[in-house]
Amino acid sequence: MNNSDLVKRDLSVLWHPCTQMKDHEWLPMIPIRRAEGIWLEDYDGRRYLDAISSWWVNLFGHANPDINAAVQQQAQTLEHVMLAGFTHEAVVELSERLVQLTPAGLERCFYADNGSAAVEVALKMSFHYWRNKGHTRKTRFITLENSYHGETLGALAVGNVQLYKDTYAPLLMQTISVPSPDCFYRQPGESCAAYSERMFQPMRAALERHAEEVCAVIVEPLVQCAGGMRMYDPVYLKLLRAACDEYGVHLIADEIAVGFGRTGTLFACEQAAVSPDFLCLSKGLTGGYLPLSVVLTGDQVYQAFYDDYGSLKAFLHSHSYTGNALACRAALATLDLFQQRDTLAANRSLAAAMARATADLRDHPQVAEVRQTGMILAIEMIKNKFERIPYPWQERRGLRVYEHGLANGVLLRPLGNVVYFMPPYIIEPEQIALLAEVARQGIDKAVAD
Repeated sequence: MNNSDLVKRDLSVLWHPCTQMKDHEWLPMIPIRRAEGIWLEDYDGRRYLDAISSWWVNLFGHANPDINAAVQQQAQTLEHVMLAGFTHEAVVELSERLVQLTPAGLERCFYADNGSAAVEVALKMSFHYWRNKGHTRKTRFITLENSYHGETLGALAVGNVQLYKDTYAPLLMQTISVPSPDCFYRQPGESCAAYSERMFQPMRAALERHAEEVCAVIVEPLVQCAGGMRMYDPVYLKLLRAACDEYGVHLIADEIAVGFGRTGTLFACEQAAVSPDFLCLSKGLTGGYLPLSVVLTGDQVYQAFYDDYGSLKAFLHSHSYTGNALACRAALATLDLFQQRDTLAANRSLAAAMARATADLRDHPQVAEVRQTGMILAIEMIKNKFERIPYPWQERRGLRVYEHGLANGVLLRPLGNVVYFMPPYIIEPEQIALLAEVARQGIDKAVAD
């Protein structure tokens, strides 16, 4: 079999995600035959460096032997059992370890099977908590501009990236949106911390005005990933935690993309020394192997649902594959690798290498900013650097970088005009140098006319 054979079969039966399928009349689809480490290989033998961890999920490389062995061993005894009225060792052990690893006060784990589903769980659980406590006016959520929390209707409603949201607006609940602390918009000479602190005022005003009707504030800690890898300072989270406590509103931390070491700490909230009321995790949870998500919350929330059946206070939310044994075992193997490799320390070195490899791009006339938080680095192309005029989205400049990357053995998938690196943690410095060089060439081509 070769690439063209499989692509022809694919296009006769598949509808791919986040894709205008008509593009594939001229944009080649890449069928992957196998993968190992940071490399993907197609049916014609060409290899591609997976610079975006296959949509941010792969932490320790493809076909990782340790995770492979753990999943294979689990498959010999139990592949899945429903988690209503039943349990199994893998899900119990994973829950115990997550409670130990996550910020203090998160003592209960509720599982789902993807990031959007985790956000739905957190939204419903927060609303239902307040209902069980007699606060029936609390029905709304506060969210940040440019935020993204998933594609299901509840998750979409609390996001604010219009590209994803506008079409479905008639189907969505109405939320309260406040300006983002996104440091891209800070004034010349203003620190990111000072700007993020200044931009907390609209959030405080919204809480003061709407606290009686608000269940929770939901944020992506430190990095708004799908919104263009825009970043902000931990001081915002510290202020937000205090204000949520002051006004009696829950804090939902969506760490689906930024959890498990992406920001330099195991969880982004650690950098502000705060604990959310709900912590949503997925993506890297299983090392990129199997779909699994979890919402962690505290015992106070758990106790609000704990009552006789007739009280009708139970949280009647479920997914068929909740707490899947194979996925839980992959997650446990992933957590083992963090300990065995001292991953966070190694990542600091890799993050520094990423910064060095892209340092010259800060002076590029069509690069507005090179920004970085841990193992996430973003390079934003711009039409006019000094007046901050962006390229029109219709020009699809990022797509040119994508095409150049594939032609040179690197998988880059820019977000609009933002080229970003979010590689597996096993990448090596010389591979980072290759990645940076291909991105640099792609950017030069993309802005050439």
